[in-house]
Amino acid sequence: MGNLRTFLTFDIVLRYLTHLGYKVRYVRNITDAGHLTDDGDAGEDKIEKRAKLEQLEPMEIVQKYTNSFHEVDKRNSYDFALWIKTPEAALQKWDSPWGEGCPGWHLECSAMGTKYLGKQFDIHGGGFDLKFPHHECEIAQSVGADGVTPVRYWMHSNMLTVNGTKMSKSLDNSFLPKELFSGTHPLLEKAYSPMSVRFFMLQSHYRSTLDFSNGALQAAERGFTRLLNCYKTLSKLEHKAGTVDAQEVLDVKQFCEAIYANINDDFNTAESIAVLFDMSKKINAYKEGVLSIGTLDAETYALLKTTFTVFFRDILGLDKEEEQDNNVTEGLMNLILELRKQVRANKDFASSDKIRDALNELNIKVKDGKDETTWSIEQ
Repeated sequence: MGNLRTFLTFDIVLRYLTHLGYKVRYVRNITDAGHLTDDGDAGEDKIEKRAKLEQLEPMEIVQKYTNSFHEVDKRNSYDFALWIKTPEAALQKWDSPWGEGCPGWHLECSAMGTKYLGKQFDIHGGGFDLKFPHHECEIAQSVGADGVTPVRYWMHSNMLTVNGTKMSKSLDNSFLPKELFSGTHPLLEKAYSPMSVRFFMLQSHYRSTLDFSNGALQAAERGFTRLLNCYKTLSKLEHKAGTVDAQEVLDVKQFCEAIYANINDDFNTAESIAVLFDMSKKINAYKEGVLSIGTLDAETYALLKTTFTVFFRDILGLDKEEEQDNNVTEGLMNLILELRKQVRANKDFASSDKIRDALNELNIKVKDGKDETTWSIEQ
């Protein structure tokens, strides 16, 4: 799950920089120790194997290697291996002036960064646990080899907790993404959709501790549904000319400025989502007639629509929820509401209410408006 958070953080970085017009080269290293020929071979992941034997989280095993960095029997406690002598039977080994061997852990990353991104690049990331010694050693190697600091900006994701306790295999509170999506872990009350989990994780800044709990995940489900329904509403809402209200125009423009200011402040998705909720209140008020959409001029309304859509869909990537299932649901609901419309036309209001109440029991809310009937799924 910690890796998932880092991948998600950098997905946002990639999306936002691309949105701003930057040409981005994104390199991601996924270490699969032990699988030496292909993904289907019988190689074993040595870190995972040791973690299972010791009933620890894989990153706790990695931390043991980190602690060995400070072993007192080294000539200097800050020494680390650039090149490691390999056993005779090792499959991965190369010739070098120092004999057959393989690059040290830190050197692998320096070599990959230099090969794919050059001697100096803009952003490097990972978990907080990699700041020292791993990233410190990367810097030392690269400065020694190339004479320049390799990275301009570092981004480190914070740790995950479960119900306030650090996520750890030894505590049996660690789960995989697939268990989260299927609800098969004992600590989970139900399955959570990938989009709900994505939304939940984005509600916390990447440098903040993220605490998993059923209550928090279910609250995120409801929040995601609210914004998703607003996004769908906005796609159908049309501007109608009216008496422009200068304060309404100012409010919308301030929302649009604030959301960019937040994402520009160290990719703060949490504060950006808070602005989306503020914008959704306005949008729903326009939809329900509480506020006249004519209080905005056409240009400001277009700004509101574009900004909400770009952030929700393109930057945060929150609109891909099971498209096929959504299409089936949409078709069925359109059919049901059309039949209900015919029932109402025949003045059979008892049957009309029965259909509405039955849908309500399924958490599908039906609302009869002045011009049309709308529906939404509520968690």
